[in-house]
Amino acid sequence: MDDLFFIASKIAWGLLSPGNLLILLFAAGTIALLLKKIVLAKWILLPTSCIALALTAYPISDALMVPLEKRFAKPAELPKHIDGIILLGGGEDLKRSLSWHTQELGYGGDRYAATLKLARRYPQAPVIFTGGSGLMQLQPESRDQSEGHLSSTLLTDMGIAKTRLIIEAKSRNTYENFKNIKSLLPKKDGQYLLVTSAFHMPRSVGIARKRGIGVIPYPVDYYSNRSPYRQWDFDFYDHLRILESAWKEWIGLSVYFFSGKTSQWFPSPLNHKKHQPSEAS
Repeated sequence: MDDLFFIASKIAWGLLSPGNLLILLFAAGTIALLLKKIVLAKWILLPTSCIALALTAYPISDALMVPLEKRFAKPAELPKHIDGIILLGGGEDLKRSLSWHTQELGYGGDRYAATLKLARRYPQAPVIFTGGSGLMQLQPESRDQSEGHLSSTLLTDMGIAKTRLIIEAKSRNTYENFKNIKSLLPKKDGQYLLVTSAFHMPRSVGIARKRGIGVIPYPVDYYSNRSPYRQWDFDFYDHLRILESAWKEWIGLSVYFFSGKTSQWFPSPLNHKKHQPSEAS
């Protein structure tokens, strides 16, 4: 069932990706013109062009991203004791790392900087990495090609002792992240700092709670700009990148909720200070 969910999600995203949709609509409009279906071409190309122009000129994608990134904030005061630091994979650039035989970070590289900072603050806490390839056409054949091996190398190169690392390298999505690490946690009812991108935190927290894992959100890697810094800048690539991530995350929240992988559609911060899971699986 997990394999079917993984494959279906990749196929669906190929069709629902905003960038892919824009290309498909422009192609459909062009085909309509070539077939001299002028009215149909207008109905397709005019709204598509307006959307593309608006997305180019102004960061309208922030409207989808900001609610995700505002949902959880870093703790106002870090706890005196934690049982570990959970680092979700996604900050690595596996394809380019394998291509060039080096360790490359991607857009989520801030996850590693934050993990290093927390590892220094809590020198006795284990660092628990969970992640694997989320690409259908790049499932590593050996340990040396895995995201886990890449992460282990990055973390040790940054100065974190290998003896502190717990590496889980088979998960392909966020649901599998928490499913796979539960049995690896040093303390089953412990308290763990969770490091991932801010827009990804609501879904991650929802899954952790559903699996009975107590996490304290530590969001990093912000994509959007708050209103004072939002400008007309004609940066289509950056605006589309933010839209892709935000749109994918809202779809993920909905799919995970309706498939029973989380118990809340849009998980919210706990009201009490002690961060405990809301339910165990």
